[in-house]
Amino acid sequence: MLLARGARDRMIGVFDSGLGGLSVLAAIARALPRADLVYLADTAHLPYGDKDDAFIRSRVMRIGTHLVDRGCAVVVVACNTATAAAVAAFRETFPHLPVVGVEPGIKPAAAASRSGRIAVLATPSTARSQRLASLIQQHAGAVQVDVEPCPGWASRVETLHLDDPTFVEDARRHLAPLLAAGVDQIVLGCTHYAFLCPVLEPIVANQAVLVEVADAVARQCVRLAGTAALGQGRLTLLSSAQPERLHAALPALGLTWLDKRLTGAARQVLA
Repeated sequence: MLLARGARDRMIGVFDSGLGGLSVLAAIARALPRADLVYLADTAHLPYGDKDDAFIRSRVMRIGTHLVDRGCAVVVVACNTATAAAVAAFRETFPHLPVVGVEPGIKPAAAASRSGRIAVLATPSTARSQRLASLIQQHAGAVQVDVEPCPGWASRVETLHLDDPTFVEDARRHLAPLLAAGVDQIVLGCTHYAFLCPVLEPIVANQAVLVEVADAVARQCVRLAGTAALGQGRLTLLSSAQPERLHAALPALGLTWLDKRLTGAARQVLA
Protein backbone atom coordinates (compact mmCIF):
# COMPACT_ATOMS: atom_id res chain seq x y z
CA MET A 1 0.00 0.00 0.00
CA LEU A 2 1.36 3.40 -0.99
CA LEU A 3 1.87 5.96 1.73
CA ALA A 4 -0.04 9.23 1.88
CA ARG A 5 1.58 12.29 0.41
CA GLY A 6 2.24 13.66 3.89
CA ALA A 7 4.73 10.83 4.49
CA ARG A 8 6.94 11.89 1.59
CA ASP A 9 9.47 13.56 3.85
CA ARG A 10 9.84 10.44 5.97
CA MET A 11 11.28 7.76 3.67
CA ILE A 12 14.51 6.92 1.88
CA GLY A 13 14.27 4.53 -1.06
CA VAL A 14 17.16 2.24 -2.03
CA PHE A 15 17.20 -0.06 -5.06
CA ASP A 16 19.44 -2.47 -6.89
CA SER A 17 19.12 -5.29 -9.39
CA GLY A 18 19.11 -7.75 -6.49
CA LEU A 19 20.89 -8.30 -3.19
CA GLY A 20 24.03 -6.21 -3.72
CA GLY A 21 22.45 -2.96 -2.63
CA LEU A 22 21.81 -4.47 0.79
CA SER A 23 25.42 -3.54 1.57
CA VAL A 24 24.51 0.10 0.95
CA LEU A 25 21.19 -0.23 2.78
CA ALA A 26 23.01 -1.58 5.84
CA ALA A 27 25.41 1.38 5.86
CA ILE A 28 22.49 3.82 5.60
CA ALA A 29 20.61 2.02 8.38
CA ARG A 30 23.64 2.31 10.65
CA ALA A 31 24.15 6.00 9.84
CA LEU A 32 20.44 6.91 10.11
CA PRO A 33 18.94 4.60 12.74
CA ARG A 34 15.61 6.49 12.84
CA ALA A 35 15.08 6.74 9.08
CA ASP A 36 12.27 4.78 7.46
CA LEU A 37 13.82 2.83 4.60
CA VAL A 38 12.41 1.07 1.55
CA TYR A 39 14.56 -1.45 -0.32
CA LEU A 40 13.54 -2.67 -3.79
CA ALA A 41 15.35 -5.53 -5.52
CA ASP A 42 14.71 -5.88 -9.26
CA THR A 43 15.16 -9.63 -8.99
CA ALA A 44 13.02 -10.33 -12.06
CA HIS A 45 15.68 -8.72 -14.25
CA LEU A 46 19.00 -9.47 -12.56
CA PRO A 47 21.81 -9.32 -13.30
CA TYR A 48 22.08 -5.82 -14.79
CA GLY A 49 25.74 -6.37 -15.63
CA ASP A 50 25.02 -8.14 -18.93
CA LYS A 51 22.12 -5.90 -20.02
CA ASP A 52 22.32 -3.02 -22.49
CA ASP A 53 22.06 0.58 -21.31
CA ALA A 54 18.62 1.19 -22.82
CA PHE A 55 17.10 -1.68 -20.86
CA ILE A 56 18.78 -0.60 -17.63
CA ARG A 57 17.53 2.97 -18.09
CA SER A 58 13.97 1.74 -18.57
CA ARG A 59 14.14 -0.26 -15.33
CA VAL A 60 15.72 2.57 -13.36
CA MET A 61 13.03 4.98 -14.49
CA ARG A 62 10.23 2.56 -13.61
CA ILE A 63 11.64 1.59 -10.22
CA GLY A 64 12.63 5.12 -9.28
CA THR A 65 9.19 6.43 -10.21
CA HIS A 66 7.59 3.69 -8.11
CA LEU A 67 9.67 4.68 -5.08
CA VAL A 68 8.77 8.34 -5.52
CA ASP A 69 5.11 7.38 -5.75
CA ARG A 70 5.46 5.39 -2.51
CA GLY A 71 6.61 8.55 -0.78
CA CYS A 72 10.41 8.43 -0.91
CA ALA A 73 11.99 11.86 -0.51
CA VAL A 74 15.51 10.56 -1.23
CA VAL A 75 16.32 7.80 -3.72
CA VAL A 76 19.57 5.83 -3.69
CA VAL A 77 20.58 3.99 -6.86
CA ALA A 78 22.58 1.33 -5.01
CA CYS A 79 24.00 -0.27 -8.14
CA ASN A 80 27.13 0.76 -10.01
CA THR A 81 25.80 -0.52 -13.32
CA ALA A 82 22.48 1.33 -12.97
CA THR A 83 24.25 4.50 -11.86
CA ALA A 84 26.56 4.40 -14.86
CA ALA A 85 23.76 3.76 -17.34
CA ALA A 86 20.85 5.76 -16.00
CA VAL A 87 21.33 8.06 -13.01
CA ALA A 88 21.70 11.15 -15.21
CA ALA A 89 18.40 10.46 -16.97
CA PHE A 90 16.67 9.80 -13.65
CA ARG A 91 17.91 13.08 -12.21
CA GLU A 92 16.67 14.95 -15.28
CA THR A 93 13.20 13.46 -14.78
CA PHE A 94 13.11 14.36 -11.07
CA PRO A 95 15.25 17.52 -10.88
CA HIS A 96 14.12 18.45 -7.35
CA LEU A 97 14.59 14.98 -5.85
CA PRO A 98 17.82 14.18 -4.00
CA VAL A 99 19.24 11.20 -5.91
CA VAL A 100 22.36 9.40 -4.68
CA GLY A 101 24.25 7.18 -7.11
CA VAL A 102 26.97 4.66 -6.43
CA GLU A 103 30.26 5.12 -8.22
CA PRO A 104 33.49 3.14 -7.92
CA GLY A 105 35.91 4.71 -5.44
CA ILE A 106 38.51 5.72 -8.02
CA LYS A 107 39.35 9.00 -6.29
CA PRO A 108 40.13 7.64 -2.80
CA ALA A 109 41.95 4.63 -4.25
CA ALA A 110 44.14 6.79 -6.46
CA ALA A 111 44.92 9.12 -3.56
CA ALA A 112 45.89 6.23 -1.30
CA SER A 113 47.99 4.30 -3.82
CA ARG A 114 51.69 4.15 -3.14
CA SER A 115 52.59 2.03 -6.14
CA GLY A 116 50.82 4.30 -8.63
CA ARG A 117 48.67 1.45 -9.90
CA ILE A 118 45.11 0.53 -8.91
CA ALA A 119 42.42 -1.78 -10.25
CA VAL A 120 38.64 -1.75 -10.57
CA LEU A 121 36.65 -4.98 -10.36
CA ALA A 122 33.38 -4.44 -12.23
CA THR A 123 30.50 -6.05 -14.05
CA PRO A 124 30.97 -6.24 -17.83
CA SER A 125 28.47 -3.38 -18.30
CA THR A 126 30.20 -1.06 -15.84
CA ALA A 127 33.62 -2.02 -17.18
CA ARG A 128 32.71 -0.79 -20.67
CA SER A 129 30.73 2.27 -19.55
CA GLN A 130 31.67 5.79 -20.50
CA ARG A 131 30.88 6.89 -16.95
CA LEU A 132 33.65 4.68 -15.54
CA ALA A 133 36.05 5.93 -18.20
CA SER A 134 35.17 9.50 -17.24
CA LEU A 135 35.70 8.80 -13.53
CA ILE A 136 39.12 7.39 -14.26
CA GLN A 137 40.01 10.39 -16.41
CA GLN A 138 38.79 12.84 -13.77
CA HIS A 139 40.16 11.26 -10.61
CA ALA A 140 43.04 8.90 -11.34
CA GLY A 141 45.55 11.52 -12.37
CA ALA A 142 48.87 9.87 -13.13
CA VAL A 143 47.83 6.63 -11.43
CA GLN A 144 47.45 3.67 -13.78
CA VAL A 145 44.04 1.99 -13.59
CA ASP A 146 43.39 -1.60 -14.63
CA VAL A 147 39.69 -2.36 -15.22
CA GLU A 148 38.90 -6.03 -14.62
CA PRO A 149 35.48 -7.33 -15.75
CA CYS A 150 34.21 -10.05 -13.42
CA PRO A 151 31.32 -11.87 -15.13
CA GLY A 152 29.19 -13.98 -12.86
CA TRP A 153 30.33 -12.52 -9.55
CA ALA A 154 27.11 -10.62 -8.85
CA SER A 155 25.08 -13.72 -9.69
CA ARG A 156 27.12 -15.70 -7.18
CA VAL A 157 26.03 -13.33 -4.43
CA GLU A 158 22.44 -13.66 -5.62
CA THR A 159 22.60 -17.44 -5.20
CA LEU A 160 24.32 -17.00 -1.80
CA HIS A 161 27.15 -19.30 -2.88
CA LEU A 162 29.79 -17.11 -1.31
CA ASP A 163 32.44 -19.62 -0.31
CA ASP A 164 32.30 -22.11 -3.17
CA PRO A 165 35.84 -23.42 -3.87
CA THR A 166 35.31 -22.80 -7.59
CA PHE A 167 34.76 -19.10 -6.86
CA VAL A 168 37.93 -18.92 -4.79
CA GLU A 169 39.87 -20.18 -7.79
CA ASP A 170 38.07 -17.80 -10.14
CA ALA A 171 38.84 -14.88 -7.82
CA ARG A 172 42.51 -15.87 -7.75
CA ARG A 173 42.61 -15.93 -11.56
CA HIS A 174 41.31 -12.38 -11.69
CA LEU A 175 43.39 -10.97 -8.85
CA ALA A 176 46.77 -12.68 -9.25
CA PRO A 177 47.83 -10.78 -12.42
CA LEU A 178 46.77 -7.48 -10.86
CA LEU A 179 48.76 -8.12 -7.70
CA ALA A 180 51.76 -9.27 -9.73
CA ALA A 181 51.60 -6.00 -11.68
CA GLY A 182 51.87 -4.00 -8.45
CA VAL A 183 48.26 -2.96 -7.86
CA ASP A 184 47.89 -1.86 -4.23
CA GLN A 185 44.28 -0.57 -4.20
CA ILE A 186 41.43 -2.68 -5.60
CA VAL A 187 38.14 -0.87 -6.08
CA LEU A 188 34.97 -2.92 -5.75
CA GLY A 189 32.97 -1.57 -8.67
CA CYS A 190 29.75 -3.43 -7.85
CA THR A 191 27.79 -3.30 -4.61
CA HIS A 192 27.42 -7.09 -4.70
CA TYR A 193 31.17 -7.48 -4.35
CA ALA A 194 31.16 -6.16 -0.77
CA PHE A 195 29.68 -9.52 0.25
CA LEU A 196 32.60 -11.32 -1.40
CA CYS A 197 35.20 -9.65 0.81
CA PRO A 198 35.63 -12.74 3.05
CA VAL A 199 36.92 -14.56 -0.04
CA LEU A 200 38.81 -11.64 -1.61
CA GLU A 201 40.60 -10.33 1.48
CA PRO A 202 42.78 -13.41 2.12
CA ILE A 203 43.87 -13.36 -1.53
CA VAL A 204 45.01 -9.71 -1.46
CA ALA A 205 46.25 -9.68 2.14
CA ASN A 206 49.44 -7.65 2.68
CA GLN A 207 49.50 -6.67 -1.00
CA ALA A 208 46.42 -4.56 -1.68
CA VAL A 209 43.47 -2.87 0.01
CA LEU A 210 39.87 -3.44 -1.06
CA VAL A 211 38.01 -0.15 -1.57
CA GLU A 212 34.21 0.06 -1.37
CA VAL A 213 31.92 3.04 -1.02
CA ALA A 214 28.86 2.05 1.03
CA ASP A 215 29.88 4.25 3.97
CA ALA A 216 30.49 7.21 1.64
CA VAL A 217 27.00 6.77 0.18
CA ALA A 218 25.56 6.66 3.71
CA ARG A 219 27.33 9.92 4.58
CA GLN A 220 25.79 11.54 1.51
CA CYS A 221 22.36 10.32 2.64
CA VAL A 222 22.95 11.88 6.06
CA ARG A 223 23.66 15.22 4.34
CA LEU A 224 20.57 15.02 2.12
CA ALA A 225 18.02 13.27 4.33
CA GLY A 226 16.55 16.28 6.13
CA THR A 227 13.36 15.22 7.91
CA ALA A 228 13.61 11.78 6.27
CA ALA A 229 16.16 11.01 8.98
CA LEU A 230 13.46 11.36 11.63
CA GLY A 231 11.15 8.41 11.07
CA GLN A 232 10.46 5.36 13.18
CA GLY A 233 13.38 3.23 12.02
CA ARG A 234 11.23 0.98 9.83
CA LEU A 235 12.34 -1.11 6.85
CA THR A 236 10.11 -2.25 4.00
CA LEU A 237 11.42 -4.90 1.59
CA LEU A 238 10.12 -5.10 -1.99
CA SER A 239 11.11 -7.21 -4.97
CA SER A 240 9.99 -7.62 -8.57
CA ALA A 241 10.24 -11.43 -8.17
CA GLN A 242 10.71 -13.97 -5.37
CA PRO A 243 10.45 -11.50 -2.48
CA GLU A 244 11.06 -14.32 0.00
CA ARG A 245 14.70 -14.38 -1.16
CA LEU A 246 15.28 -11.06 0.57
CA HIS A 247 14.41 -12.58 3.94
CA ALA A 248 16.64 -15.58 3.28
CA ALA A 249 19.50 -13.28 2.31
CA LEU A 250 19.65 -11.27 5.53
CA PRO A 251 21.15 -14.03 7.73
CA ALA A 252 23.27 -15.40 4.88
CA LEU A 253 24.84 -11.97 4.34
CA GLY A 254 25.31 -11.20 8.03
CA LEU A 255 22.46 -8.70 8.17
CA THR A 256 20.15 -10.36 10.70
CA TRP A 257 20.28 -7.17 12.77
CA LEU A 258 18.04 -5.52 10.16
CA ASP A 259 15.19 -7.90 11.09
CA LYS A 260 14.11 -5.71 13.98
CA ARG A 261 13.35 -2.86 11.56
CA LEU A 262 11.12 -4.91 9.25
CA THR A 263 7.51 -3.80 8.84
CA GLY A 264 6.42 -7.27 7.68
CA ALA A 265 7.06 -9.82 4.95
CA ALA A 266 8.71 -8.71 1.73
CA ARG A 267 6.21 -7.92 -1.02
CA GLN A 268 6.29 -8.30 -4.78
CA VAL A 269 5.91 -5.19 -6.95
CA LEU A 270 6.49 -4.24 -10.59
CA ALA A 271 6.23 -7.86 -11.73
